[in-house]
Amino acid sequence: MTRFAAPGFTGSPLVRVDHERENQAWFDEQAMSLSARLLRLAGLTPAVEPDGTLGWGSLAEADPDVPLALLGLLDGKPRFVSLARIEEDSAQRSAAMNVALTQLQSEEAATYAIARGLVDWHSRHSFCARCGRTTQPFRSGWARLCDQATGGCGTEHFPRTDPVVIMLAEYEDRVLVGRQHRWPQGRYSALAGFVEVGESIEEAVARELHEEAGVIASNVRYVASQPWPFPSQLMIACIASAESPAINLDANEIEHAIWVDRAEVSAALRGDADAPFQAPPPYAIAHTLLSRWVTAEG
Repeated sequence: MTRFAAPGFTGSPLVRVDHERENQAWFDEQAMSLSARLLRLAGLTPAVEPDGTLGWGSLAEADPDVPLALLGLLDGKPRFVSLARIEEDSAQRSAAMNVALTQLQSEEAATYAIARGLVDWHSRHSFCARCGRTTQPFRSGWARLCDQATGGCGTEHFPRTDPVVIMLAEYEDRVLVGRQHRWPQGRYSALAGFVEVGESIEEAVARELHEEAGVIASNVRYVASQPWPFPSQLMIACIASAESPAINLDANEIEHAIWVDRAEVSAALRGDADAPFQAPPPYAIAHTLLSRWVTAEG
């Protein structure tokens, strides 16, 4: 049986200790521990050590006026992140962020994704969606509360994850890859789109392929999934069978699309100079999807 590399941002060794999140006394005890560590962030960009691990500091580095979230335990030691408000666009990746992602070990990137998702969610959800009042972190930073004690409605809010399908349409041993206008020259990837309300994964795959590329597809097969922290999505990778190779692009979504065979995909994944396209980075699940299609022969 072929052993595949795990998708990016998965495999964190963090123990989440959900059963202790409402135990304020336990939270305070962990925060007072000499072994407690704070994740070092510049905005949303992580500090990376020379060995590819995340940079951690003392809790003394945290702003005392900013609440903390207890991410969980690593090697039995409490790990925190500051919930300082972030103003940057969390859907975009800066040059510094892209460099950090190439430096981080895979398990470290997975831990970072958890922290980033929490920090970003808190930054964007300061107010109650039900009554509009200010909310406060609770459950060790894994939720927000519209507190009735201060006039709120009592609604509890939890971090959300938006499901996104990302897929390869397959036709006669070739798959469809496309590129968006803002991507680096030569970069192509699997097509993707958000799952809409009242829609199954299979329906979303078929709809997105038709909307973006005019491809009619069926026989949707699930391949893998990945948390994608830009800003907070669950990427659901699939392969679908196309009825024909005809393409009719939505120019607002896709700049160009091409059908490529296994040899061409393999060349792109290797980074060959004469490959017909530049593959997505290894931490993206599109890279995983292309790799598994080539290796597993669909």
